[in-house]
Amino acid sequence: MPDSGASRAQQEHEHIPTRDEGAAQAAPATATPTAVGAPAVSLTTAPGIPAASTTTARRAGLLVTLVLGGLTALPPLSMDMYLPALPEVTDALHSPAATVQLTLTACLTGMALGQLVVGPMSDRWGRRTPLLLGMVVYVIATAICAVAPTAELLIGFRLLQGLAGAAGIVISRAVVRDLYDGDEMARFFSTLMLISGVAPVIAPVIGGQVLQFTDWRGIFVVLTLVGVLLTLVVWKWLHETLPPEGRHTGGVGDALRTMRGLLADRVFTGYMVAGSLAFAALFAYVSASPFVVQEIYGASPQTFSLLFGINSIGLIAVGQINGKLLVGRVSLDKALGFGLAVISVAAVALLLMTSGVFGEVGLLPVAAGLFVLMSAMGLAMPNTNTQALMRTRHAAGSASALLGTSQFLIGAIASPLVGIAGERTAVPMAVVQVVCALSAAVAFLVLCRPWRSTGSVREPLAK
Repeated sequence: MPDSGASRAQQEHEHIPTRDEGAAQAAPATATPTAVGAPAVSLTTAPGIPAASTTTARRAGLLVTLVLGGLTALPPLSMDMYLPALPEVTDALHSPAATVQLTLTACLTGMALGQLVVGPMSDRWGRRTPLLLGMVVYVIATAICAVAPTAELLIGFRLLQGLAGAAGIVISRAVVRDLYDGDEMARFFSTLMLISGVAPVIAPVIGGQVLQFTDWRGIFVVLTLVGVLLTLVVWKWLHETLPPEGRHTGGVGDALRTMRGLLADRVFTGYMVAGSLAFAALFAYVSASPFVVQEIYGASPQTFSLLFGINSIGLIAVGQINGKLLVGRVSLDKALGFGLAVISVAAVALLLMTSGVFGEVGLLPVAAGLFVLMSAMGLAMPNTNTQALMRTRHAAGSASALLGTSQFLIGAIASPLVGIAGERTAVPMAVVQVVCALSAAVAFLVLCRPWRSTGSVREPLAK
């Protein structure tokens, strides 16, 4: 069982041969866990260069963690900074709310489909080149969104923005799988959630403040600048983590066969579906909350941003409890099962409140239910990703693509459903959350069968 807690880099890459085996003795590549869960990668790659100091290695590991955190933060930043502006976009472009919500759906769909392309690309050509290409296209598409004159054009370029932004999502997960194994990977995903979780906290706040000085187009200008900065950071500091000997040489057919093999694995598919449905419950909240909080309960954009930030803090806090306290003490399946149970209970409570079973309730009880639901995602998301990726040593890019595509496609389906009954009721949001949460629990129990696991991590698939 690969759950010893050691990083994969320690177990498998203590010595990476080069073309000149003699020179390799002077240039080992090792990785050890640091205090923040980052890989402390040696900076020496050429013969004759002395080994980097421990302090330098730890700084390099922290830098890699921050870069990966930025990449995983970009999608929620692209989504959440835009949320306070949805009602304004509806008025400015003279479009119904359901049409404007398609701008979220388009971006989400693009992120889903883009991962299917970028994931296999990263298995074949390495992580760095596809990532840089995706970031450049993201910047261009976001800049065009800032000047889109119609809702239809905005939807189209939000789709392109999502397609390009998918590179950061899928490749960051693949890089984690390149470097880590077992409980260390679960801890790293929790650390990554801490960093990337800052984006949902500050993004609506930034969006609300930007709206005080400009209109919704200014939000896309800010996102363009963020994309440029992150592209430069990736170009300068994120080095290749997949060595040439670990890459696939096949074409599209080989990538499709790899994905088919992954989907044929019942346990991998179970974790993928459970995680995707939990994500859909979260995104039902993301998509509906601007209208629920501002239109139904009359809150200001700043109040909405504050509530959204509080919910994100809950998600981050529970994610850290998972990584710092639970991993290594409680099996990942138990933590995941508890998280899905809490999400289901919170979703049912929200449905009862919004449908009038308890009479007319105010914003505070509904906000409390959403806080519990969001916080429990800190147990569901990192553990489903870890358990699924633990079964895929040989195709981390393709596996990450399937995980991300499933999450974003199901989230894209859930997004328009929350507005199907108009802007004056929160019942559709709660119904979608209940259906997704209960379905995630069923998929976990039926496909993963956690009671049959003898350890915290399942046996990986054979190559």
